[in-house]
Amino acid sequence: MEGNSTNLDAAIESLLNVEKQMRLAADVAGTRKAAIDIVELCYKAGAWKTLNDQIVLLSKRRGQLKQAITAMVQKAMEYIDLTPDMDTRIELIKILSGVSAGKIYVEIERARLIKRLAKIKEQQGQIDEAADLMQEVAVETFGSMAKTEKIAFILEQVRLCLDRQDYVRAQILSRKISPRVFDVDPSKEKKKLKEGDSIVQEAPAEIPSLLELKRLYYELMIRYYSHNNDYLEICRCYKSIYGIPSIKEDPSKWIPVLRKICWYLVLSPHDPMQSSLLNATLEDKNLSDIPNFRLLLKQLVTMEVIQWTSLWEFFKDEYENEKNFLGGALGDKAAEDLKLRIIEHNILVVSKYYSRISLKRIADLLCLSLQEAEKHLSDMVNSKSLIAKIDRPMGVVCFRTAQDSNGILNSWASNLEKLLDLVEKSCHQIHKETMIHKAVLKA
Repeated sequence: MEGNSTNLDAAIESLLNVEKQMRLAADVAGTRKAAIDIVELCYKAGAWKTLNDQIVLLSKRRGQLKQAITAMVQKAMEYIDLTPDMDTRIELIKILSGVSAGKIYVEIERARLIKRLAKIKEQQGQIDEAADLMQEVAVETFGSMAKTEKIAFILEQVRLCLDRQDYVRAQILSRKISPRVFDVDPSKEKKKLKEGDSIVQEAPAEIPSLLELKRLYYELMIRYYSHNNDYLEICRCYKSIYGIPSIKEDPSKWIPVLRKICWYLVLSPHDPMQSSLLNATLEDKNLSDIPNFRLLLKQLVTMEVIQWTSLWEFFKDEYENEKNFLGGALGDKAAEDLKLRIIEHNILVVSKYYSRISLKRIADLLCLSLQEAEKHLSDMVNSKSLIAKIDRPMGVVCFRTAQDSNGILNSWASNLEKLLDLVEKSCHQIHKETMIHKAVLKA
């Protein structure tokens, strides 16, 4: 062993002298070859500690060429998977990431090293450490990294934040990806390099395609919005997944997604966006393959009171079966929220047909107690989805249609015009009576 160690040290010393001569002569190819030879020599000898020491030594040599450091780091990265044990692997990754830190010409290599280290930490159950490691790297500023690799890296950052339940940071990181980037066709994208632009590297083979990344992005956003029970945004995410060609071509994939779209549309509070999505989904021809959900959406767009008990009996099995489909169960609060949405729908229906109605009659129509009916009415007025006034002593509810500022001004101008007409007519009548009275006196 001592003889082998002596031979290795002598060979390294000889190569270091060659590297020095080439470096001082500014010979890029020669310096790069000497650095790679040293790394290969250490690997073949199985001297991992010596390899780590030589990488640090070569990177710190005075006037070291950046091409040599880049080649050395890239060569050493090939040996990461060939390390004998996990501790050696982690040590090598840490040494390489330390050498590449702060050097813009090996920023991509450093990002890939950090990602591998984070993966190891995650496998060891250290989610917090893995997330902290990934957040150190801001890949959105890397000009030479492929777009798909950037997106995949940011999605990994978002996933780790969601795993550690850091929802605020997950949202901040997710905003670094614009959804419009998934709509660009890579084959039609023109690449015109300007002077001074860095050449974009090809993404590694394990990086998914843009459409696959789109699906992963929206699945992560569904996880984020599920935390806040933001049903409309979850629905929009499923709508985007539904539009992916690979999903739309396979009925076994699009049926579960379309089911989720229908459920989350029904669970979403009533607003213009929800109404627009509801009508757009009803026009989808694929809905005919799941007639129960077509019926559910049809009931919501029809201005008729829905009986909650009969609706729940009809759809209870579908609701409970949802856990067996893509995305799993709808959530703990989904059943309560579904009942609430049906009540809100019924109140909106009543407001369309009545301008004044007793609170007792509303409670009968909604199958609720007086207190519950009043509470739901008040909540809808507070959320500005309904304009109404409750006369509690009389037990009467007055509904009014919502008016924008232009409508209010037009009604005010119309009222003012009527008032001025009345004043003018009154003046004419007074003048007429005065003239008749004067004529009688003169006679």
